[in-house]
Amino acid sequence: MTETSLIVGGTAGIGAEIARALALRDSEVVIAGRDHERAASVASTLGENVKGIAVDISKPLEISGALADVRNVRNLVIAAIERDTNTVKDYDISRAMNLVTMKLVGYTEVIHALHSRLTPNASIVLFGGLAKERPYPGSTTVTSVNGAVTSMVRTLATELAPTRVNAIHPGIVGDSPYWAGKSEALARTIARTPIGRLATMQEVARATLFLLDNEAVNGVNLNVDGGWLLL
Repeated sequence: MTETSLIVGGTAGIGAEIARALALRDSEVVIAGRDHERAASVASTLGENVKGIAVDISKPLEISGALADVRNVRNLVIAAIERDTNTVKDYDISRAMNLVTMKLVGYTEVIHALHSRLTPNASIVLFGGLAKERPYPGSTTVTSVNGAVTSMVRTLATELAPTRVNAIHPGIVGDSPYWAGKSEALARTIARTPIGRLATMQEVARATLFLLDNEAVNGVNLNVDGGWLLL
């Protein structure tokens, strides 16, 4: 029986890097993004064993149907994120609700939809972020939901046992598309990072594979930040 690796939010940036790493070793990889054509196009560049499907986790009622054909999931990575700067002064309720729905309801509904199709040795990795530890003006919603991911990991690891559930919390990832051209902000972060540089997408992908593969690691929230939180 062929086992599947599914990356929700796998069409760009870190998600695509994780998909690329999994495609080199796994027989069947599925990447999911909001747009089917984009998902299929990105999948075609990652390998013949990679398929793209449309899943919009900001619309939880549609998730189950979108994942209906995904079977025998050995590795599940939910990397979909929504960057949000939403100050109290200019609070955008629709943006806040979208982010909360994605991260809390959408993440959980993906797992619910696939629960009966996880393999006995399945592993799940969720994505948070270090705004949970280092808030900034306008980060109230994103800081709150990333903090909630740390709690979700513990509850899900308990409820879904023996399926393992862990989370990655990247700091600023210097070579991610989002940070292209933002050299001043990157330089300030590098100056406060003990390793003297930023984490890379490949390093975040390798950390994700570690959590997927190591059968003794469960209920862990792993920061990948080069020690940025130390200073």
